[in-house]
Amino acid sequence: MMRMVSLAAIGAALCGMPATAQEAPVTGDTPPPAPVEAPAGGVSRAARQIYTPADFARYAPKNAYDMLKQVPGFAIRDNEDLRGLGIATGNVLFNGKRPSNKGDDMYTQLSRIPGGNVERIEIVDGATLDIPGLSGQVANIVYRADSFSGQFSWKPEFRAHYTDPLFTRGDISVRGRTGAIEYEVALNNDDSARSGAGGPTLIYDGAGNIIEERSDIWNTHYDTPKLSARVTWDGPGDSVANLGGHYQRKYDRYYEDGIRVSPGQPDRLRTVRDKADSWNYELSGDYQFGFGPGKLKLIGLRRFSHEPYAQEIITTPVDGSTPTGDRFAQVGDLGETIARAEYQWKMFGGDWQLSGEAAFNTLDNVASIAVLNPSGVFVEQPFPGGIGGVSEDRYEGLLSFGRKLTETLSFQLVAGAEHSTITQTGVDGQRRSFFRPKGSVTLAWAPSADFDLSVKLRRRVLQLSFYDFLARAFLNDDNQNEVNNDLRPQQDWTFEAEANKKLGAWGSTKLNFIYRDVEDRVDVIPVGADGEAVGNIDKSRAWAIDWTSTINLDPAGLKGVKLDTRLLYQKSSVRDPFTGEKRSYSGWTDTVAEINLRHDIAGTDWAWGAGGEYGHYQPNYRRNQSDKVWEGPVFANVFVEHKNVMGLTVRATIANALNARSKRDRTVYTGVRGDSPIDFVEKRNRLIGPIFAFSVRGKF
Repeated sequence: MMRMVSLAAIGAALCGMPATAQEAPVTGDTPPPAPVEAPAGGVSRAARQIYTPADFARYAPKNAYDMLKQVPGFAIRDNEDLRGLGIATGNVLFNGKRPSNKGDDMYTQLSRIPGGNVERIEIVDGATLDIPGLSGQVANIVYRADSFSGQFSWKPEFRAHYTDPLFTRGDISVRGRTGAIEYEVALNNDDSARSGAGGPTLIYDGAGNIIEERSDIWNTHYDTPKLSARVTWDGPGDSVANLGGHYQRKYDRYYEDGIRVSPGQPDRLRTVRDKADSWNYELSGDYQFGFGPGKLKLIGLRRFSHEPYAQEIITTPVDGSTPTGDRFAQVGDLGETIARAEYQWKMFGGDWQLSGEAAFNTLDNVASIAVLNPSGVFVEQPFPGGIGGVSEDRYEGLLSFGRKLTETLSFQLVAGAEHSTITQTGVDGQRRSFFRPKGSVTLAWAPSADFDLSVKLRRRVLQLSFYDFLARAFLNDDNQNEVNNDLRPQQDWTFEAEANKKLGAWGSTKLNFIYRDVEDRVDVIPVGADGEAVGNIDKSRAWAIDWTSTINLDPAGLKGVKLDTRLLYQKSSVRDPFTGEKRSYSGWTDTVAEINLRHDIAGTDWAWGAGGEYGHYQPNYRRNQSDKVWEGPVFANVFVEHKNVMGLTVRATIANALNARSKRDRTVYTGVRGDSPIDFVEKRNRLIGPIFAFSVRGKF
């Protein structure tokens, strides 16, 4: 099982899981030919690598995602969670265009394009394109649906301990064309999951004596069925229109049962129940047409999410004493409306774009806390900080210009600003306005066919979670956030560099470097005499090196064998708002090491492989505690795959083969962390156990 690792502040700018590589055809004894380096119609006239469906035939791909993940050295990077739509931040285009929706990740969008519809995949440096914001390697998926086709997958999973079987993970989609209309309909539940763990937790006092022993078992049920549709109209000339949307339900349940044993006290049974069933929808559309000397694109988007949440904890002494309990509940309604216009034209030998965007975000939230009374009834307590609303009206304007300076050097410049007004209702509500510059400058250098380098400097403004303005209780850990109406979005200066080196028949390697100089880092800060809330730290910094490689071993005589590797090292530094000492970012992933092997057995439809991932993480910090929660540190998996079982691709996987565990190290102080005596130390070590996964994928 491959685990996606959160990279905190660096995360969105770095790659996702490393991509696997193109390999020799199943029936052949020689490596595949190098991708074509030639100008082709589409996103730009620049030279690019061209991959055709024949290059991926050995993998029996069912969709565009199956193809793209086999491109040597390419790692899919999803769009960053920035404000509104803004300029492009991902590295995948569809027929030369960036998607105009926000509700689907790249995996979902790629997996809906049947492999038979893909004409080619173009890999080109983003700075050479006429789409502002792109840099480094970018994949353009060129596809066309000329007839009706469909695909499906089913991915059940079974765990040996504590967890119910998963039967509901899968997806089905159809795509087709009628005249100038191309359509797509999909039902997707790929994010569904069943997870769980169980085992001991020991509680120590400040002197290191065991004061409590716990034995807990938890499991989750998570399903996110989404029905989506999209229609594309190829109008006269170069006009094109897209209209899409989705409706999704989320069913999210958490169950924990345990027993607590302490000297001098009766044993206690403790139950935790979380419920976060919600629904959301999104509607989006865009229309591009010729206008004057260029093209005008109009974009609109509306999305809404209804998000109830409730957590209930009850502790029952086994000697018949009165149970105690607490309940936290809230209902949040989140909305976003975006109107955007982009005008592109050519002038002074380059590509220009003028864009304007208006975005309106809202949250209405009602939260409550209740305490279980002796009669077994929950009685609500005053919790005014959890009731209120947040809205932001934001307007942005950007001008971009990009062109080739020489045959090997290109640049792109984006400059502009945004003005936003944040209004809060509820406790100490207020209204604030901000003006912030934004933009970037990118240089792309390709001195040879097997090496390219891009560097980028940009000014970012990140999105906020509106829930962070309001009070929130975390009953399971006895923590609570207070109201903070002064919360501001993080801003930073980011420097990025990406170097790609092709190794011929041996594969390719890529090195990414990112440095961020951050203002208004979002973290937990002091509020009042002894409270805490989500707030801002004035200055901080972070940097990362992310090195991914694909090594084909065909030249070494190991036909059909390849290795994918990744090394990620990250450092961050922030001055702790409680202690004044320098520390890493809260919850920071500082190291990831990953290696995956795949062997497609020549002359057969069989493939097998194995992989492993190591991760190291920093604690989360609050006023009176440091808390490190992680799984691992090493996850390993093995799989076997047959690519033609009556036309289906069937895979069996054993994940967590090295018995990674669920762990926690938490130190709680009597007062401010570091300046007060230790109250208690919590050490958790829970069994996860092996995970048996099965998948069936096909098309019709």
